[in-house]
Amino acid sequence: MRRLPLYFLIALMIATTARSQTAHTAPAAEELTGMLKEFLDGASRNDIAAHERFWADDLIYTRSAGVRLGKAEILADARSGATAPASAPTAYSAEDIRIQQYGDTAVVAFRLVGTMGSGEEAIVTHFLNTGTFVKRGGEWRAVAWQSTRARGSE
Repeated sequence: MRRLPLYFLIALMIATTARSQTAHTAPAAEELTGMLKEFLDGASRNDIAAHERFWADDLIYTRSAGVRLGKAEILADARSGATAPASAPTAYSAEDIRIQQYGDTAVVAFRLVGTMGSGEEAIVTHFLNTGTFVKRGGEWRAVAWQSTRARGSE
């Protein structure tokens, strides 16, 4: 009978410790946020070098359409399109960025805003993206990515 309260106390301590670790600001939050914004700027121009820097070679990417692909497929797709000028009519940005860090691993969740065109003709889409980053050789790279179209963004 005495073991039940002890197990409960241990479980409570573990849950409290895990919760307190995620409640703190991620030490690499500024670096990862800057990296994300730089990547989205490059992706807006179809900058292949931006894709090379951002994605890990062993990436698993699940698109909102239910298709899974890796870095090689992303680069092939990027290479098939022309690099757009800095004043490109497509722009990507991030809102509501949330970062949780666990040593050399970090989870970055955000709302992706895609704006195609400008003015009254602009089409704006929203996706909820979650990426898992691992720091290898002193550099952060995305190893897993999930994109989901946000409600009301058809």
